[in-house]
Amino acid sequence: MAVDVLTEVVIDRPVEVVAAYAADPGRAPEWYKSIESVTWETPPPLRIGSRLGFVARFLGRRLSYTYEVRDYVPGERLVMATAEGPFPMETTYTWSASGHGATRMTLRNRGEPAGFSKVTAPAMAAAMRRANQKDLANLRSIFEGGRHRS
Repeated sequence: MAVDVLTEVVIDRPVEVVAAYAADPGRAPEWYKSIESVTWETPPPLRIGSRLGFVARFLGRRLSYTYEVRDYVPGERLVMATAEGPFPMETTYTWSASGHGATRMTLRNRGEPAGFSKVTAPAMAAAMRRANQKDLANLRSIFEGGRHRS
């Protein structure tokens, strides 16, 4: 069973500001509760082919994985994928204008679990959806709560 989780948020800041922040790998631990650290495996800046090492906690487990940037259009879309482990995953961010100076950001996680992960896929998708909603709400609060200076 494939997992495909799509969440979105509207943030009262311009697209270029939100996209630059959200696409900066070094900022991920600031707004993703589950991400502990990100390290560059290829030299910056972010571009197609960039490789980033992530350490995260999800469902009580510590996970280490490497994302490779598959597509990147600054201010529009970022697609990263990993083929490692029992749950290969693709993560896509998109940003678009929403009203006067606001940004609609979507976060999509898609994957095809293997082995035992197939059995737990429905529970994993539900947990992912909850986590993504919280992470996007946290991102919004960084901008709208005054913790980010544009």
